[in-house]
Amino acid sequence: MNAADDPWPWRAAVADLLQRSRLAQPDELADEVAAAAAPLGLDVTIHLVDQEQRNLRPVPRAGVATPKPLAVEDSLAGRVFMTVEQAVEQDRLWLPLLDGTERLGVLEIVGDDRLADAGFLSGCDLFGQLVGHLIATKVPYGDALLKVRRARRMSEASELLWRLVPPLTFVSHRAVVSAILEPCYEVGGDGFDYASDDSTLYFAIFDTAGHEMRAGLGTAVVMSAIRAARRAGDDLEAMARAADRALEAYLPELRFTTAVLAQLDLEDGRLRYINAGHPFPLLLRAGRVVGALDAGRRMPLGLDDWHQPVGEAVLERGDRILLYTDGITEARGRDGAHFGADHLAELAERDAGRLPAPETLRRLCHAALSRYDGPPADDATLMLVEWSYDAVRAMLPSAGR
Repeated sequence: MNAADDPWPWRAAVADLLQRSRLAQPDELADEVAAAAAPLGLDVTIHLVDQEQRNLRPVPRAGVATPKPLAVEDSLAGRVFMTVEQAVEQDRLWLPLLDGTERLGVLEIVGDDRLADAGFLSGCDLFGQLVGHLIATKVPYGDALLKVRRARRMSEASELLWRLVPPLTFVSHRAVVSAILEPCYEVGGDGFDYASDDSTLYFAIFDTAGHEMRAGLGTAVVMSAIRAARRAGDDLEAMARAADRALEAYLPELRFTTAVLAQLDLEDGRLRYINAGHPFPLLLRAGRVVGALDAGRRMPLGLDDWHQPVGEAVLERGDRILLYTDGITEARGRDGAHFGADHLAELAERDAGRLPAPETLRRLCHAALSRYDGPPADDATLMLVEWSYDAVRAMLPSAGR
């Protein structure tokens, strides 16, 4: 049967791509994707978002001229990336390219009038989902896909930390976690972590004093110690003490790491947290900042503080927790004024509920970085945690209007 006459022509394309991808190197994946879609009369190009989430960069294909990057803020492809909504432009379909719910970029499919057919579009979406998963699985095996996402050389400390942190976005049936880490090519001591098992969501944010590799090593030690403790079944207090001991044992010359360690019960919304000398997270409810999580205070990690009260709060469905490092609030513009926690809260309220969590953070972080007169003076990290069923639905791709 000719592919064009098949009642569901994507079946052969999906099977073909699965077979082709088995032995494909990362640098060969774009060619295999295009080859699997070619029998349908379609031309497919992968565009990956760059590390700083400002441009969509095409993955090169053999014998095909590589198009120029597309600006996230100023293109139809960028709008698809930001809103996670597909869009059709004459004979061209733009699909959000996701690994689950982690935004990787967009998929460009050039075809014919079949792109106006809802059934055919559903096949395009399934094919796009497979491409997203394949990209995620191929990245660890080579450098080609990573290099596409980079506009310049990455520092040694950034290489270390980007290999340690989990994906920027996690979505389950009951919660959304999203984070952003800047400056992405020269990050020093900032980091974040999360894990969700059974009815508990663990999340944390870190900021080690200092810059470059020494700070990065401190954060790596802290994250490793806390993960080991968490996976052994330890509570928050024991996790913090494990980090204290690890810094003292392996990097005694480093001063400290500030952090927030938290556990959220996804059944009843009960939150327990420790704040180790870190800026207070903001609590957003119904789109408004209603306060800061300012309890559970102890000394920064590494200073061996045995006085460790644990803060507690009870969330309501739809509540958001915004965590940040001081590189966000201390961004200073030409006028000498700081970006500030009040301005951060104002922008968070403006975008609350209007945009998916990853896009909210991307805009917040870029707004803070735009304040710097020159290169950022410090790392800037944001993390947004939402306990909500509605937020989960907003993270799933949908057809554009």
